Amino acid sequence: MRLIIAGGLKGQIIAAARIAMAHGAAVTHTEGLEQTLAVLRAKGADLLMIDVAQPIAAYVAALEAERIRTPIVACGTSTDTRAAVAAIQAGAREYVPLPPDPELIAAVLEAVAADQSSLIWRDPAMERVVQLAQQIARSEAPVLVTGESGTGKEVIARHLHQKSGRKDKPFVAVNCAAIPDNLLESELFGHEKGAFTGAIARRIGKFEEAHGGTLLLDEISEMDVRLQAKLLRALQERMIDRVGGTQPVKVDIRIVATSNRNLAEAVRDGTFREDLLYRLNVVHLRLPALRERPGDILALAEHFARKYAELNGLPQRPIAADARKLLLGNAWRGNVRELENTMHRAVLLASGPEIAASAVLTPEGEALAPAAAGSRDAAGRAAQTAEAMTRSLVGHTVADVERELILDTLDHCLGNRTHAAKILGISIRTLRNKLSEYTAAGIAVAEPGQARISAA
Repeated sequence: MRLIIAGGLKGQIIAAARIAMAHGAAVTHTEGLEQTLAVLRAKGADLLMIDVAQPIAAYVAALEAERIRTPIVACGTSTDTRAAVAAIQAGAREYVPLPPDPELIAAVLEAVAADQSSLIWRDPAMERVVQLAQQIARSEAPVLVTGESGTGKEVIARHLHQKSGRKDKPFVAVNCAAIPDNLLESELFGHEKGAFTGAIARRIGKFEEAHGGTLLLDEISEMDVRLQAKLLRALQERMIDRVGGTQPVKVDIRIVATSNRNLAEAVRDGTFREDLLYRLNVVHLRLPALRERPGDILALAEHFARKYAELNGLPQRPIAADARKLLLGNAWRGNVRELENTMHRAVLLASGPEIAASAVLTPEGEALAPAAAGSRDAAGRAAQTAEAMTRSLVGHTVADVERELILDTLDHCLGNRTHAAKILGISIRTLRNKLSEYTAAGIAVAEPGQARISAA
């Protein structure tokens, strides 16, 4: 782990640094904002500890302006609770009082180093995936991880890193779908000062930040084809070019890429390079949907119940029999992510000695609907309805059907792009591109908070 400690309080800071180093952290001490930014641009960091007397809001704003996502922990000798509250309000994740308590510093470092989610499995379908992952973990082969949204692709990527010979080096993740195309190149490869408007200083990219470790390219299918060519060259030659740079930079990384789309279909559609797919797809781990691994549902539910009880300072409660039955009967279209959110709510809502079915609710506060006794009849009626709808589509082009499906779904979500994209199973970027096409063609598109205005 790489830790930056910024600000004064020399004696206390040195003590905190020694504790961190005793737990394996590489510590850099900086005096102020500019020096801290220079270190972050050049090396990156996993955690930033700042003297509470420093302008924390300015640090937060500066990191956001340069898209640096290093968490901030404030620290200070003052016993004034207002200082701690002000630090949190300014954007710090936590406040640590000084002189440093060794156990508290260790806990902070452990929390940062811990995975976002633990790898929990019981089902044979998942067992096969984990066994393959462990077999190839120590190799240098690129790995492609596919599966529906929420199945735990980043979790298995972190597991690969922890089981590899690179586990003591950085694990760096970048979400290719969350960064605009014009910024993703700089995010990956870094840039030189003045390379483009806003490039106020040299900054290393994720490739250099992950040097010696593992780089996770999350949702790689959303990367622009032109940038895919530069990525392919970087993988083949293990060298990158910073934006605006003149000299190539050597990098030593292992690539793990994830996608919730069928990349073979993307190749056929011309949105993904075939040679890049071959380069990434040396080992393919397909994560089954949660409905395909029912043996994992209760194990994961119990894990999340313990996790969020501890996180919220609540007593740990067992899951009642009626709640377990309800969990097993749900379809979990959002997979593990949906189950995790459901259990988080259940922990907060439970009031008795157990987590009862009454606490297992949807985000809207409604009860999860178990499979009804007449589900076969309902399924038959649904099949008949689907057949009738399919027949009504005959005579329409695929583009027409796609457009109406997208616009109707957006209407259903009252213009909420994020919700509509999730229902449609496409990225928010793809949805926005489609809506831009429709708007350019003069077709009404629902604005956020409302449905389309129908022509009278």
